[in-house]
Amino acid sequence: MSAQTRSRRVTCADIMKRKGGEPIVSLTAYDAPMASILDPHCDFLLVGDSVGMVVHGLPTTVGVTLDMMIMHGKAVMRGAKTALVVVDLPFGSYEAGPEQAFESASRVMMETGCGAVKIEAGVYTADIVRFLTDRGIPVMAHVGLRPQAVNVTGGFKAKGRSNDETDTVLAEAEAAEKAGAFAMVVEGVDEALAGQVTNTVSIPTIGIGASATCDGQILVTPDMLGLFDWTPKFVRRFGNARERIDEAIEAYAAAVRNRTFPGEAEVYRVKKD
Repeated sequence: MSAQTRSRRVTCADIMKRKGGEPIVSLTAYDAPMASILDPHCDFLLVGDSVGMVVHGLPTTVGVTLDMMIMHGKAVMRGAKTALVVVDLPFGSYEAGPEQAFESASRVMMETGCGAVKIEAGVYTADIVRFLTDRGIPVMAHVGLRPQAVNVTGGFKAKGRSNDETDTVLAEAEAAEKAGAFAMVVEGVDEALAGQVTNTVSIPTIGIGASATCDGQILVTPDMLGLFDWTPKFVRRFGNARERIDEAIEAYAAAVRNRTFPGEAEVYRVKKD
């Protein structure tokens, strides 16, 4: 089903069927206007906890709350009409166990109307994934570099530098698949390891800083659009939004200062009784 021609919202089942087929296109979304722009081009939109860094200016994703994710999830659902919308469960909202995860995930789905949640999946989260899927909550897993764990791992470091790291990522991926995840994000891993994960699991892999051999790709939208001066190594800038925005604001400021804005076309002339 082409993103440009579909007439209904993409489902988790649709994404699962894309394993080994046409690459899955995804980007992050945090608000309604951008979601409406992205929607015709993407198979699914991720309301990522990256919102904490790229929108709220936090140093990591650890400070993102469940209320923040729900607020942005609602906004994206208002703007996206046919793409599947997946919302991240933030740090501290699921790690205590299946019951906490269900309380958080069910609230996200009920209050936003999204189609699935995403969980950073260590091997220990397999029971959580199974608990959620058994109760009707679709789960997208997230393996490899896990941003919510940066305080343990010592930063945003690519995985696959050793046999132990490789084994850990593969174990995370297999555990998530067996627990019932319908797809998984594979972030910041060695290219060969990304290929191993993709070939090992029967569900679609969505790469970010991984490999073109993954079943799809995702990027943080502001990074891809060139909104920031610095971007990670794995990002390709497909636009230069920062420069375009700066030009527009400069033109606006000049028009205000020389009193050419507002002009004839932008003022009201009300007829008096």
